Amino acid sequence: MSFPYLSRFQESLSELKREGRYRVFADLLRKRGSFPTADFFTSDGQKKAITIWCSNDYLGMGQHPKVLAAMHQALDEVGAGAGGTRNISGTTHYHVQLEQELADLHGKEAALLFTSGYVSNDATLATLSKLLPGVVLISDALNHNSMIEGIRHGGAEKKILRHNDMDHLEEILKSIDPSRPKVIAFEGVYSMDGDFGPTEAICDLAEKYGAFTYIDEVHAVGMYGPRGSGVAGRDGTMDRIDIVEGTLAKAYGIMGGYITAKAEVVDAIRSYAPGFIFSTSMSPVLCAGAIASIQHLKESNAEREAQQANAGRLKAKLKAAGLPLIDSPSHIVPVMVGDAVCCKAVSDALMNDHSIYVQPINYPTVPRGSERLRFTPGPLHTPQMMDELVGALSDLWKYHALPRRCAA
Repeated sequence: MSFPYLSRFQESLSELKREGRYRVFADLLRKRGSFPTADFFTSDGQKKAITIWCSNDYLGMGQHPKVLAAMHQALDEVGAGAGGTRNISGTTHYHVQLEQELADLHGKEAALLFTSGYVSNDATLATLSKLLPGVVLISDALNHNSMIEGIRHGGAEKKILRHNDMDHLEEILKSIDPSRPKVIAFEGVYSMDGDFGPTEAICDLAEKYGAFTYIDEVHAVGMYGPRGSGVAGRDGTMDRIDIVEGTLAKAYGIMGGYITAKAEVVDAIRSYAPGFIFSTSMSPVLCAGAIASIQHLKESNAEREAQQANAGRLKAKLKAAGLPLIDSPSHIVPVMVGDAVCCKAVSDALMNDHSIYVQPINYPTVPRGSERLRFTPGPLHTPQMMDELVGALSDLWKYHALPRRCAA
């Protein structure tokens, strides 16, 4: 008798559903010029207008006229795709320009594009493990899955740093033979709790113990620092960090990932990372949009200032309503639920009864027992939208969707 393949897949899905962790995609259609509203298509094909509260297009740049105009121009001039990997006909002038813009943004000698922020972390960290013999990777406990997987794929020794614990970091560094290479991998903004990585303290310890530094600025680029260069730019530590990794898919509103560093470091990753070498190059249309977005946010603070103001307003309203806000210092606004089934119930009720879309954040994105709703207010959310959101949450917390075990 053969193995019951289909039954095993069905059992795996049933387990997710029992735990409340089964993910359902929202069928959305963003409307140009009206973000953060969109059309939502129900399972029976009906369409209704909703307000999006969980988009990573933090500044609304995916709708910006300069970005759209640049993409239209590139599409008309060069067509849709890149035509191959970067090594085989896939390096266009748009790719070269974009890498120059990114290197300039972070004050580094060179930059390298990847198809996503996930791939840039995975490929770069795995390749560092291969290029640095005997390396020890020191990874913050709350690092993103892409960093965790990159370290795992590299196969080097790893040590887990208690989140943002500098005493623990020094203890780890002291325990490693001084002659061994060491890489400290951490984030600028931790996307689920919304706190910052202490870049200055990490750089101090890295210099004291001869470690190489790697920062994921995915949730910070475009959002913080001079010209949107990130938390390291804000903290004045950019020149002390060896590799800065970022994305084009959040504050810049497009798609893709990248690293910036000294020219030799970038060239080595370019030459050895399979995730770069064997991936089809980003479309030049995307590159054109990213160039326009980066150039605009290098000059304009209006979007950042409006976004930070709205994040502050929403936090104040949630606090005033007595809702369980995780009061982060960043633009991330998490509301704790603490149970996967409850989290999904609240998300469903917000969508079905209030036309408000926020995705439940469950394990493995966050640890079990810390399930939450993660709101990302942008510059285009209005006071009325905020009042409607807080009113709906207050109603759900007090009366409807939350079982008693979650309301405590």
